[in-house]
Amino acid sequence: MSLYNDIITICENIGCEYLTDAVLKNYTSFKIGGKADLMVFPDTEKKIISILNVINKLSIPSLIIGKGSNMLISDSGFRGVVINTCRFDKISLIDDETIYCQSGASLSRLCRFALENSLTGLEFAFGIPGTAGGAAYMNAGAYGGEMKDVLVSCEHLSSDGIINRYSGDVLDLSYRHSVYSDSDLFILSLTLKLQKGNFDEIKARMDELMSKRKDKQPLEYPSAGSTFKRPEGYFAAALLDECGLKGYTVGGAQVSEKHAGFVINKGNATAEDVKKLINHCKQTVLNLKGVLLEPEVKIIG
Repeated sequence: MSLYNDIITICENIGCEYLTDAVLKNYTSFKIGGKADLMVFPDTEKKIISILNVINKLSIPSLIIGKGSNMLISDSGFRGVVINTCRFDKISLIDDETIYCQSGASLSRLCRFALENSLTGLEFAFGIPGTAGGAAYMNAGAYGGEMKDVLVSCEHLSSDGIINRYSGDVLDLSYRHSVYSDSDLFILSLTLKLQKGNFDEIKARMDELMSKRKDKQPLEYPSAGSTFKRPEGYFAAALLDECGLKGYTVGGAQVSEKHAGFVINKGNATAEDVKKLINHCKQTVLNLKGVLLEPEVKIIG
């Protein structure tokens, strides 16, 4: 661990919790992944900046994890520093219709905050198992809504320690993509513009969408959410179903029998199991339908 001594020292000096040899499967929704050399848990902007300064100075590989909900991490783990944003999660009102949210706050908690303040526009995100920062990073969406509809701006930190803000068209929000998808910028916070609504109607819509998720999605099993992006003119789940892939299994990984768009961990699945299953699905759909599926899940290692 000598490579990480400077980071550990910084963490101890600024009061930032850390964990050596962190078992990553405990921090991902897939429940898959080997160990990380070091995981840090900053809870303030100042701590994030201090830690990133050392990481960049020493050129140590780093990985940002929020809820770990859209990633598949190698069985061999991650040789570097994992920055876990789960404690960087403050949410507050800027004005009656505008929310400030730190990137580590969970989407579900952000949705409940909006509900408590009778603000509508985020109902679509209730139940998406990720963080606000992750949702901005990939322009998360569901049930006819997406972050693009409510996201005003993001504050971020560059690798040289400069804080800046992107807003409007600069965010480059499109299907499962943002300006951050192609950069190494660290999203610090989001500003979201919602509308005043009726508490009971907002709650009813949130309950309705959560019920739909439970009915249609295999939430009882670990997964990374939708495995493939929606191909133009098609639905990934329908293609997989039509190709007879529902229920197809490799090791502990399976194409869900409940919803073919989800690859699930049926029990002790490895990252290799999932990768082999994803590749088999891609090849089968390409051969039978002529459509190339693109994984939505971010594969690490």
